[in-house]
Amino acid sequence: MKPYKYEIFTSVIEEQIRNGAVKENDRLPSVREIRKTYRLSTSSVQSGFEYLLIRGLIKSSPRSGYFVAAQTQNGEHRKTDRLPPVVRNEAFMKNMMLTSKRISEAGFFNAAAPGDLLIPQKLILRTMQEVIREKGASLLRYYPSSGLEPLRYQIAKQMNRYGCLLNPDELIITDGALQALTIALKSVTKPGDIVAVDSPCVFSVLEVITNLELKVVEIPVSCDSGFDLESFRTACEENNIRALVVTPNFHNPTGTLMSDSTKKDLLGIAENYRVSIIENDMYSDLYFGEKRPCSIKSFDTKGLVMMYSSFSKTLAPGIRLGWLYAGDLYSKAERVKFSLGRSVSPVYQELILKLLQGSSYERHLRTFRRKLNDQAVQLSGVLEKYFPYGSCFYKPEGGYSIWAQLPEKTDMELFYQYCEKHGIMFTPGETFSFSGSYSHYFRIVFSERITAESILLLESAGRKAKELLL
Repeated sequence: MKPYKYEIFTSVIEEQIRNGAVKENDRLPSVREIRKTYRLSTSSVQSGFEYLLIRGLIKSSPRSGYFVAAQTQNGEHRKTDRLPPVVRNEAFMKNMMLTSKRISEAGFFNAAAPGDLLIPQKLILRTMQEVIREKGASLLRYYPSSGLEPLRYQIAKQMNRYGCLLNPDELIITDGALQALTIALKSVTKPGDIVAVDSPCVFSVLEVITNLELKVVEIPVSCDSGFDLESFRTACEENNIRALVVTPNFHNPTGTLMSDSTKKDLLGIAENYRVSIIENDMYSDLYFGEKRPCSIKSFDTKGLVMMYSSFSKTLAPGIRLGWLYAGDLYSKAERVKFSLGRSVSPVYQELILKLLQGSSYERHLRTFRRKLNDQAVQLSGVLEKYFPYGSCFYKPEGGYSIWAQLPEKTDMELFYQYCEKHGIMFTPGETFSFSGSYSHYFRIVFSERITAESILLLESAGRKAKELLL
């Protein structure tokens, strides 16, 4: 078996522990030091430390680093049978790292989730404590498989207020948005079927489609013209497309907002070719304008549109609670949901219910949107100021992200190497497509606090991009 890259340094540490060169509680070199000494990537170094942790040779201390683990009474280090290495998909691990890896607080621009600046910690924790006091041991039991009835009613009530009429009896509470998407796709497809996605498309959606063994047609979304209706029409003519997965409001990563006329035209094409629409509504509450945009579902009279969303984007990423409106496919969807898990966390269901029943959630959203908008404006200005002439940065009307394009002559490999070395994390455009397109694009997220250090890091990345114009 081909050796792992990290073995170049883990073997040295193992030998130092065996021969006593390092003792119990001795501090080991940092990730940065190992990376520099052995010319390894951050992910390879961390995989090596994880291997040593599993073997019981070292221990970790948050914010302090890695240390030699405890020894036995006879002074010899605890021995552990060498476990076979875990085989993992390299492409999957790389994309996971690129979309969520955190190297430094100031340069963390790659994860589309609320940062500490935006998470209403006091509101969430206070409400959760109230729920625990009021519900007690009942929170330890199974809740209904399709979700708490009052919670489904509150979600439907909220959507009805925005002109999207949903029957609460056709709603399913899920463990986050990806489970909702999985249920929706499994309700209308089987392995080998063809689905369409808006492209660029987030890695997590592509991963769900891959695991369901579905074939994909990518429908272009551009910052200038939005969703390409003619490409979708052509795709429907040439393929038996079973479903379209689409984010009409503040599309991730481009940040574009589909017009109402385009939504109606899209729905018309889907009706003509009998294509189910699976609408991602996660970002609609994050609008920067005067009102929440309409959903495609609000124009649906034939029952073609399934809709899903999540509270992880508006409250906190750790709150794994989403929902799916299955409509006419409810009977199939609830069986799929049950097969994926008997019940969603009772604590989270009661938490969201309590927030929706009061006014605190809406107040939070108003503050949330204002802060996001301020960050988006600030970040756009920084990018336009420091990056090379010919770069394009689409200014979103809501959501979390800016879709950036560097000039075609930019050496992107060297650009990303520089960024990783200096703790600057963007999400490369190639992760948003199966085709490897968008090589000169990247997504930059503005959900973390922008500090003076953040701006300096972006300035340095911009200077490097100018240097790398071939």
